[in-house]
Parts: sequence; structure tokens; C-alpha cells
Amino acid sequence: MDNMTTNQFHPDYLVTPGEILEEYLESFGMSQAELSRRTGLTQKTVNEIIKGKAPISYGTAIKLERVLNRPAHFWVSLESNYQEDRIRQQEREHLKADAEWVSAFPVKKMAEFGWLPKAKDKKDKYEQLESLLNFFGIASPKQWDTVWDDCRAITYRQSARNAVSCEAISAWLRRGELEARQVDCPKYDSKAFRDALGEARALTLEANMSFLIPCWVELCARVGVILVFVRELPRTGVYGATRWIDGKPIIQLTLRGKSHDQLWFTFFHEACHVIKHGRKSVFLELEDAQDRSAEEDEADIFAQDHLIPRSSWDKFVKQDSFTYSDIQQFSSFVEIAAGIVVGRLQHERLIPFNLGNDMKIRYIWE
Repeated sequence: MDNMTTNQFHPDYLVTPGEILEEYLESFGMSQAELSRRTGLTQKTVNEIIKGKAPISYGTAIKLERVLNRPAHFWVSLESNYQEDRIRQQEREHLKADAEWVSAFPVKKMAEFGWLPKAKDKKDKYEQLESLLNFFGIASPKQWDTVWDDCRAITYRQSARNAVSCEAISAWLRRGELEARQVDCPKYDSKAFRDALGEARALTLEANMSFLIPCWVELCARVGVILVFVRELPRTGVYGATRWIDGKPIIQLTLRGKSHDQLWFTFFHEACHVIKHGRKSVFLELEDAQDRSAEEDEADIFAQDHLIPRSSWDKFVKQDSFTYSDIQQFSSFVEIAAGIVVGRLQHERLIPFNLGNDMKIRYIWE
């Protein structure tokens, strides 16, 4: 379910409640002085309302209801809508200076994915700015700096490429946060999650994404872990992320690389962060990441050993024979997809990167 705010119409011009009141007086053939006598309002107050210098209060609305035969809520609504539109117009002028902030985000791709409403006017930066602010749940670009400061620090520290955009990564993370809200799950159970990893490992043999994803998500939710799959945005280079929100662990994955060896390795890597590492940290798995921490190295080992038991792997690589038949036989023995064995062999440079790729399962977004 998409969490989007539908574009609403906000006029560039304002009609004051006083202008509407003046039209009613003309239709009744009533002067301002006569309205003053009938309502008990001073002529100055009536004149200031008509000129837009004074608001229509609740008390005034009731008086107008009795004299002009229009319900009080009509006049109150006129005043409320006018005040909202007036503030919005002022806010629009104030935010014009921030319109270029939009350019740092992949708004076109976000709209293509359905994360943002499609712009009515692609040149209208303010419309896109409003959509982005609604998406992030913030009042202004200044609040983005406050809320996503940690994301900026992590991205700059880990990324080895200038092409990576912390703005794009923050949008990807925010989408995961919004989707995570739709997942109902109990309190996190560490032991149950460790046990569930064995069941998850068996799912590596499944090639059908439409069957795999719901099973995978349900398996994690059952033990209090929220698993979400979010399409990758340009300039992110991200495979996955782990963080805790409102006391619940969230594992967020892309299909970067599109092969199941990379996807499943990333999942088990993130699972280690959930089980072993701090709840206050945000862990991002980026392409060509630098400045790797001890937690990241530990998560790599955790993923390798849970996918393929170390003792079995050591025996397998000692034989120094990695034909298709050898790989198939070993993968059957350890009960895991053959493509994951291929990926491990390639990673450890025991076979060329172009060998065995036809044994991998390729995932694509539907």
C-alpha cells in the first residue's frame, strides 16, 4: 500500500470571507449599516470583515446565520479555508528559496515507482518540494538535515564513490520505513529468529518470487523481524540495510545484482546485525564500501557460515575440483541452491566470475 499524499488544489489568489459576505449583502439589498443594526456588530467591525481586516469569529458566524439564513458553519468554514490558504501562500513564498533542494533527489524515479504523486507541472519545483516534504514527513528541508543527519554521515563514511547520493539513500530508507509500518508482527524474539534462519535457508531453492517473498516476509514477521523489499534508486549502490524503529528490527533489501547468491548473503548479513549488534545503529551495505567496521566483517562471516557450514566448505574446497557435477553434488549435500555455492567460489576466486552463472537464480521486480 503506497503512503502518498494526493495533490490538492491550492489557489494562487485569495477570496476573503468578507468578499463573500459583501455579495450576500448585495443579493439581499442590505447595507453594511443595516447588517450592523440587525447583528449588533459595530459598523466598524462589519466594514473591517468585508475589507478582510478582521476575521469572522464563531460568535459573528452565529449572528450572520440568523440574519442571512446561512448556517454558522458556512461562515466559519469560509474563514478557516481563507486563513489556511493565506498561510499556505505565505509558506509557498518562504519555501521558494528551497525549491532547488528537490534537485538532489531522484523525484522522477520516485514518481515512476509510485512513491510520489506524478507532477502536474514538471517545471514546478514547489509542487515537487511539497510532495517530497510529505513523503519524508517533515515541515521543511531544514528538518531533513536534522532527521537524516546520521544517514549523511554513514553514507559519506562508507561510500568509496562520489556517485552515491545520501539524499537518494535517505529516500530509499524512508520508503522502507513507510512499508514497514504496514507489517504487523509481535515483539522481537532473538532465539526464535535464530531458529527461523534455518527455515529461511531452505527458501534459497525457491525461484518463484511471487511465492518466495510472501513466505520470507511472513517467516520473519512471525518472530518479530520486519523484512521489506524496496526497489533501488539511482545513485544508491545499496544492497541492504538494518535498523531498529520503535523497538522493532527492520531488514530492508533491494535486488541489486539480481542473483540469489548476493540477495541471500545480504539477508544473512543483515540478520547478524539484528542478532548481535546495537539497536541504535543504522547499517548500510553499499557497493564498494570502504571504512568497514568490525561489525561488518563479523556479519560477513555470519552470513557465510549460515549459508554454508564452515566445516563442510573447508572439506569441499580442499578437493580443488569445481566442475558442475561437483558443485551440484555439494549443494545437494549441504541442502542449498547451487548458485549460492557458485557465488561463494567466485567470491573466493576459486573459479572465474564468468563460470557457473547459469546455475544462479535471477530475480527481477514484477
